Amino acid sequence: MSNATRINRIKDRAFKYIGLFCTLFGIIVLAIFLIDILIKGIGRIDWAFLSSLPSRIPERAGILTAFVGTIWILILTAIIAIPIGISAGIYLEEYGKKSRMANLLEINISNLAGIPSIIYGLLGLEIFVRIMHLGNSLIAGALTLSLLILPIIIVATREAIKTVPKSIKEASFGMGATKWQTIRQITLPAAAGGILTGIILAISRAIGETAPLIVIGALAYVPFTPESPMDEFSVLPMQIFNWISRPQKGFAINAAAAIIILLAITFVMNGIAVYLRNRWQKKIRW
Repeated sequence: MSNATRINRIKDRAFKYIGLFCTLFGIIVLAIFLIDILIKGIGRIDWAFLSSLPSRIPERAGILTAFVGTIWILILTAIIAIPIGISAGIYLEEYGKKSRMANLLEINISNLAGIPSIIYGLLGLEIFVRIMHLGNSLIAGALTLSLLILPIIIVATREAIKTVPKSIKEASFGMGATKWQTIRQITLPAAAGGILTGIILAISRAIGETAPLIVIGALAYVPFTPESPMDEFSVLPMQIFNWISRPQKGFAINAAAAIIILLAITFVMNGIAVYLRNRWQKKIRW
């Protein structure tokens, strides 16, 4: 065995152990964080905590306002972003012509998925709050978060459509189906699992975002539950931010309990995404 081969094998083994160490380190830190949050907050979660309005007294404070605001934001963002994102993905993949402009557009869409969320908050502040005069309302927050997750949905839709074999589409064309009929009856059903996975992961990201909502004026304290898209609102990340910034120990416990609720929502949505992806992969066998 030559020296070069021996050195390369040593490097490969060293990289393996370095990667294993970094992975274990990240998992251990995350486990410590989760255990600490569970110890502090699990005892605070009860029906009173879930159904009470915010209060300046830690023992009486609840997450009802923030939880209802989070559900409102989740629903409105999905209603706005999903149809636009899927339609844009279909157009770019099935109808868009290959050109320099199309390539530039594809690159920009991919780059938009990595832009810091606060930039979207500044954009939402200027367009939705100031120009459209929507104020710090639910609809302004939903529109801002829709801009945040649109690139993710578009990319997920395009990648899911790419996985559908061309032979299936050509067979549909050979049977006399139009392009839209092929997309609606063949392509979309076959790509549904990948599209749904991308949508759920995008919505999961939107749920945990705080920076864009702070910029557009979401309130940390709202003494009522929102009843329409034009109402002022708070969300769980904002409520956690408000509680964790207070000096009283009781609010830190409340924040830990709210984090558990937010993590539970996120884990459930990500679990649904994994389930749909696995089910789709088993169902679609070309």
